[in-house]
Amino acid sequence: MSRVGINPVRIPSGVEISLADGVLTAKGKNGEQHVRLLDNVEIDIADDKVTVKPLNMTKKARQAWGTTRALIDNAVHGASEGFTRRLEVNGVGYRALIQGSTLKLSLGLSHDVNFPIPEDVKIAIEGDRGNVIAVSGASKQRVGQVASEIRSFRPPEPYKGKGVKYAEETILRKEGKKK
Repeated sequence: MSRVGINPVRIPSGVEISLADGVLTAKGKNGEQHVRLLDNVEIDIADDKVTVKPLNMTKKARQAWGTTRALIDNAVHGASEGFTRRLEVNGVGYRALIQGSTLKLSLGLSHDVNFPIPEDVKIAIEGDRGNVIAVSGASKQRVGQVASEIRSFRPPEPYKGKGVKYAEETILRKEGKKK
């Protein structure tokens, strides 16, 4: 039994779910999300709930059961509310600016890093010092991918904690050299 797949996905008001040709579509205020369904699972839409059931109890069907349910839940949540990932820029002189459709990062390198903002993702600068980058969008995968690309320009280092880190991330700090 799948602990994730057994729970139905609740459809909030303002979200329309449709199923056609093995593709589940969730339409909401943040746009449209598509989930390609596998042949091993059966989808039932009734009473503002989507339930996922495996067609048989083979290993592949049980694996697809929880995964499909999670993908449908992410699509419904993305279409209704969206996802946000926050990054913190830590370091003396490290900062982020938005200039047009480009995120300009000053990260202690010999040059500024210019990151073109994708059209399906919104990036905003938050915080009192402008050191928090908020990446938001309808697709959980896309938001995480863009946040990971921004973080990869200067990941946090363990001695002083300088770099770009996720807001909820804790950096394991190392002790410096001793005399």
